[in-house]
Amino acid sequence: MESKAFITGAAGLSLTADEQAFLAAERPWGLILFARNCDTPTQIIDLVLRFRQLVGRADAPVLIDQEGGRVQRLKPPGWRRYPTGRAYGEVYDADPAAGRRAAFLGARLIAEDLAALGITVDCLPVADVPAPDGHDVIGDRAYSTDPAVVADMARAAAEGLMAGGVLPVVKHVPGHGRARADSHLALPVVETDRATLEAIDFAPFKALTDLPLAMTAHVVYTAIDPHAPATTSARVIEEVIRGTIGFDGCLMGDDVSMKALAGTIDDRTRALFSAGCDLALHCNGDFSEMRDVAAATPVLAGEAERRASAALARLTAPEPFDRDEAVAVVERLTAVAGAVA
Repeated sequence: MESKAFITGAAGLSLTADEQAFLAAERPWGLILFARNCDTPTQIIDLVLRFRQLVGRADAPVLIDQEGGRVQRLKPPGWRRYPTGRAYGEVYDADPAAGRRAAFLGARLIAEDLAALGITVDCLPVADVPAPDGHDVIGDRAYSTDPAVVADMARAAAEGLMAGGVLPVVKHVPGHGRARADSHLALPVVETDRATLEAIDFAPFKALTDLPLAMTAHVVYTAIDPHAPATTSARVIEEVIRGTIGFDGCLMGDDVSMKALAGTIDDRTRALFSAGCDLALHCNGDFSEMRDVAAATPVLAGEAERRASAALARLTAPEPFDRDEAVAVVERLTAVAGAVA
C-alpha cells in the first residue's frame, strides 16, 4: 500500500478518534514517539500496533529519539538511563578500541529496549562536531570535537543499533555543531568558510554515507546558501549533502514545526520537498498542523520511494550480544556522569 512522504507525531498515550481517521486516510510513512506518548511497555506496544493497522503496513517505521543524556524519550524508572555521547567519547580518548566498543554496546542495548516495543528507527547517532562558541543544543550530545573521532564513534553506535534490529538516523547533516542558536527556537546562521566546513563539520557525514537514513539541520550556511537553511535549500541538499558529502540514503528534514523555519507549516513542508528532502518530519502532535503537513506532502514515489525502501530493507533480526557487558558499560558511564554532575 502506498504511503505519503511524511512522519507524524501523536498527541498522547493512545490515538484519538480524529488521529485514527487521519492516519487511515493520509497513510504517513512513519510515526515518531516522544515522552508524552510513552508510559508502559504494553501501552507503547498497543500504540505502535494500532498505528500500523491504520496505515495498513506491518513494517511502517516507528521512530524515537533515544540518544541518552538529555535526549531520551524512554526514561527511568521504566527504562534505564543512558550516557551522553561525550561520556562515550571520553572513553575513546583514553582507549579508542574501548570507546568504539562502549558506543556499540550502548546502542545495542538501546536497540533491545526499542525492538521489544516494536520501535524500528532511532534518531541516533549525532555526528555533529561542536564548536567552542556553538550553542549547547548539541553540547554533550556530541562524541568529540575531533571530526575523525565523531565519525568513528557514530559508526560504532549505528552498527550497534543495526545489530539490534533498529535503523539509525544520522544527524544533523551537514552539521549543527557550529550553530550559535537552538534551531528549535531560532534560525542559526553559520558564517564559516566552506573549506573549514568541509574539513570539520561535513567530514563525519562524509564518512557515514552508507547509513540508511539521515536528518537535516535547520541551519543557514552563508558560504553555500545565505538565504535558506539546509532543510529548505536545494543548493545545500544537491551540492553538499548529495554531492560533496555523497549521501544517497533516505533524507528527512528535521521537525518542520521548529521555529528556525519561516512561513506556515504547509509552506515549510512544500519548501523542504522542493529542496530535495525525501521525507517531512512533524513532531509536536498538533492535529491542525498534522493535517496541513499531510495536505502539502506528496505520495512517496520515485527516488524518494527507492531510498526509503532501501532503508527499510536494511532491517535485520537482532544478533546475539553480551548483554551483561553492555549493562556494565552503560551503568559505569552513567554512574560517572552522575558523580560529576
